[in-house]
Amino acid sequence: MPDSAILVEPNAGNTGENIELSRELLASAGLTPKSVLLVSTPYMERRSFATARKLWPEVEALCASEPMEFDDYLKSSGDEKLVIDMLAGDLQRIIEYPKQGSAIEQDVPENVYAAYEDLTPRAVHPHQGRSCGRPGPGSSPPHAHAGSVLREEPRLAEVQGWAGCCASWV
Repeated sequence: MPDSAILVEPNAGNTGENIELSRELLASAGLTPKSVLLVSTPYMERRSFATARKLWPEVEALCASEPMEFDDYLKSSGDEKLVIDMLAGDLQRIIEYPKQGSAIEQDVPENVYAAYEDLTPRAVHPHQGRSCGRPGPGSSPPHAHAGSVLREEPRLAEVQGWAGCCASWV
């Protein structure tokens, strides 16, 4: 593929900005896609999809990430605690962002929400280092303490599996 066929959007600071700025970049090039492919980490697929559906509803949003078992993903990341922190934070965004108007609402299965609730009391604001309990609108995303909990949280795989299960989305 020639370099001239590649458009790069380098200015976004988050998923919503990336979607909006990419749409603008394509429009400025005279392109109006009917579908887009959202490539992300497995735990971000569902939120990326929900954000695209809200901010760019006229396109079909398809998601992709490297297919991988949860344990393999943890090992490949090089930072197992970070993966757990990101799972908890992303699920919080899936729950809260529709209330702020930046994503479509999705039904969170009871078992996934229960796993999230179990993680939330151990969550901390990243810059404050204190327990934040259940996050409210506008609060910083939670970051779960992994430590020795890592292998004792079988529900984490449920959260990751649901967050990355693009095939069942509506």
